[in-house]
Amino acid sequence: MTVLIVVSILAVVLSPLAWLRPSRQQSGRMALRMEARRIGLAMQLAPQEWPHWLKQEPPSPCAQYCRPRRGSTPAIWSYWQLEPGVWVNQWREGCVDEKLLPHFATLPANVYKVEADKQMIALYWGEKGEMSVLKDIDALLKALA
Repeated sequence: MTVLIVVSILAVVLSPLAWLRPSRQQSGRMALRMEARRIGLAMQLAPQEWPHWLKQEPPSPCAQYCRPRRGSTPAIWSYWQLEPGVWVNQWREGCVDEKLLPHFATLPANVYKVEADKQMIALYWGEKGEMSVLKDIDALLKALA
């Protein structure tokens, strides 16, 4: 009986430690983020106000992967993925840029937005997928930077 009481007390004392252990989803995200850092991508959780016309509401804050831009006068643009493979601008006009479309075709369905401003190019991603998806994202950001 004493052994049963001691085991029960130990179980009650140690059970909160199991709550501190990250879930598989959290561990997978951390592995993706560490790999992104290793290959030179900057990553941050960025709050976003998403357009009301998106079919599914992306998370806010959302994982933003970015690279600095090169060139003296880079083009400024922003495209959202309305549904898998369909990229639209803020007025919901489809992307017709022949330079961007082949790169956008390599992205998974859970990439919500790709934008470029004067200083950086950023991609907003749901962080679901394998390391190969991260390689595709890195290739896109390097090509468009």
